Amino acid sequence: MKLGETWFLEGFVDFELQKYKLLAYLQEVNKHFSNTKLYPDLADLIVHYRNIMDFKKNKQLLRTQFPKQLSKADLTKLELVYEEMLEDSSIMQELERITEFATQKMKTTIDDGAEIYDFVENQLLIAPVGILPLYKDEGYLLLKYTDKTKVNVYNYTISRITHQNDRYRSLKINYVDHWTKNSSNTYEQIKTSIIKTVKTLPNPAVYFIESKMQVPLSETLLPIAKRVLIQYVQRGDA
Repeated sequence: MKLGETWFLEGFVDFELQKYKLLAYLQEVNKHFSNTKLYPDLADLIVHYRNIMDFKKNKQLLRTQFPKQLSKADLTKLELVYEEMLEDSSIMQELERITEFATQKMKTTIDDGAEIYDFVENQLLIAPVGILPLYKDEGYLLLKYTDKTKVNVYNYTISRITHQNDRYRSLKINYVDHWTKNSSNTYEQIKTSIIKTVKTLPNPAVYFIESKMQVPLSETLLPIAKRVLIQYVQRGDA
């Protein structure tokens, strides 16, 4: 189940209706969290929470997105004239109830997801493979579960973004292939095989991340590993 960005403003503004819509959504999210599946639910939930908080801080920010009641249609110009419902105090009171209830419920679920996130992140092991080049914004991530031999290999690229004088980094990955790690095929040997096989980067930065926990790959391990990698590279560049 998905919620629209302004779900609490959509359709009939009624506390009970929106309450059950939210609870159904959170029930599904919590089910995923109980199976240690964090994404995309955690990211979506944080966006919804921020939208609610923005609305509570300044209701006029969402004025143009507020549901509007059709008052008349100008068939000649094919224009619709809408009568805004913001002046209806009873609707605003319902919105206050909806948003207050939503923030409490969402915050609790976000905290649960963040706790799982921190637990998974804290048991990860990350380290470089071999000597790192000066340029580390592109390279390879070797990802595996500690008690498994399969190593998933991803090409990563870090982009530097400047927005309103603030600098950010984003990381994109692409699956390359998988190798097998054992006593006769170490991470260093896998790195050599990648260089010979892929032939895209002659001297790439390569990092491995291992997870002691058997958490879902796409929904949990990979998103967290990406964040851990970009933080690790950033600390090395500091």
